[in-house]
Amino acid sequence: MHTVVDLISLANEHLGTDLAPEDAGRDLAELACWDSVHLLRLVALLERELGRPIAVAEMLQARSLGEIWTAAVTA
Repeated sequence: MHTVVDLISLANEHLGTDLAPEDAGRDLAELACWDSVHLLRLVALLERELGRPIAVAEMLQARSLGEIWTAAVTA
């Protein structure tokens, strides 16, 4: 995974979401197909894909998929 678009594809494939690249900057609360369970499942997927632990506290503070991606790759 190299971009937030890869993260969106991962979510769509494994979480059953219907996200588009344009959703990367939208507030998570605005995404009809998104909830807190998706976030926790995405953290687990990211840990598997990146091969390292992800700081859940940072993910909980993220307000968009773009922020989730940034937190995941800079941790």
